[in-house]
Amino acid sequence: MKRLIGLLALCAIVNPARAFEVAQDASNLTFSAGSLPVLSYRHSGYPFKPYVAQLCTPAGVAVLRDSPSDHKHHHGLMFAVEAAGVDFWGEFPGRACGQQRQQKLESSATGLTQTLDWAGTNGVSILHEERRIKLHAEPGLPATLVTWQTTLAAAPGQPTVTLGGHHYYGLGARFVNSLDKVAKFQNAAGAAGEIVRGDERLTAARWCAVTGPVDGKPITCALFDHPANPRHPNRMFTMAQPFAYLSATLNLWKAPFALKAGQPLRLCYGIALCDGAPAAAEIEKLYQLWLTNCGVPAP
Repeated sequence: MKRLIGLLALCAIVNPARAFEVAQDASNLTFSAGSLPVLSYRHSGYPFKPYVAQLCTPAGVAVLRDSPSDHKHHHGLMFAVEAAGVDFWGEFPGRACGQQRQQKLESSATGLTQTLDWAGTNGVSILHEERRIKLHAEPGLPATLVTWQTTLAAAPGQPTVTLGGHHYYGLGARFVNSLDKVAKFQNAAGAAGEIVRGDERLTAARWCAVTGPVDGKPITCALFDHPANPRHPNRMFTMAQPFAYLSATLNLWKAPFALKAGQPLRLCYGIALCDGAPAAAEIEKLYQLWLTNCGVPAP
């Protein structure tokens, strides 16, 4: 422990606290650190859902892809599941795809809080969500570190809402095409995981990370599951073929979740972006650092 504290203190000298600036327009919140972009959040102006359109490493390297031609409904970093039989992940003409509609938005230099109404195609509210996204500015961070908190509650008139969907539904990230087919994954469990189809896998792990090249240099994106989350450790979905994708899931495809009125579902995830290809031990240190600073106590 003393060694870890010492390492973090040294890191704080090398990497002082970051100062963020935020700019807002009718559709986007954009966070930057000096001249470098950090995070872009599309809060409204899109018919189906708000999402993180772009996220960058400390060196300003962008890693996300928004609405590619092969899957137009893939939006950077997004959260969606099926609720009461309504698909909030897909955006397909002719299907009963729902909308996450903004009700309220508040922002600061370190993040945002957004209230959302999840409604079906008939306009009836199914879920209410409070979403909090925090950019970490603590000194000593060798990564861009983000906390994503979602609280889902059954809307008035909905005594029970069943959450379900495909094996990849949850908090998911689509990466730039230079990671396609060459992305490498590692996880805290050191396990190969369950094969679903092709190279798609689900692995129960407190964190999972993907590494791949952008402009010829490696970047790494790690997804953290908080121990207070239901069904911890979550099933981490990974795929590299034909494109790179990573998501944290509640395993809803095999075990739907019954969300009862008055009993909200609280989820907390972390996202860490690094320049380079850190080993598992370094990612574990980041995970522990995130747990200390995410604001959600461990059970």
